[in-house]
Amino acid sequence: MSSKVAPLLVFGWGNPGRGDDALGPLLVEQLASHAQALPAGRLECLTDFQLQVEHALDLVGRERVLFVDAAIGLQTPFAVSTVVPAPVAGFTTHALAPEALLQVYRDLERAEPPPCTLLAIRAQRFELGEAPGEQALTDLALALAWAMEWARLPEEIPA
Repeated sequence: MSSKVAPLLVFGWGNPGRGDDALGPLLVEQLASHAQALPAGRLECLTDFQLQVEHALDLVGRERVLFVDAAIGLQTPFAVSTVVPAPVAGFTTHALAPEALLQVYRDLERAEPPPCTLLAIRAQRFELGEAPGEQALTDLALALAWAMEWARLPEEIPA
């Protein structure tokens, strides 16, 4: 039994029961279903309702990490940005920003985290019990195409 972790991690978070907030987990699920196009063991996909301190351990041994979340206020279907460690005011042990998670990694591992990218998908509707909206699903398809390319390439796509 091998304990080697996949070099690429895609981590999406959001509440599947709150409309467009489901976009992060939906993208990860769809990407996982396309992962057979990649070499075996290259990609690991994780989802959760929110980022938490424990998730810093999921970054150990990775070459690259892609975080995926829904975002309000985007003028484009999705946005890509580089994530760097930063302490965040109001830190709790519950929801974390990706930057704060990378800071936790840095503090725990006493090393720099792997290169991390945030893929934010345009979102508008977050009502409890609502399904993702039609526009959100269209934007999700475009973001998925970008994420599939990210997973195929041997190195980071510039943000």
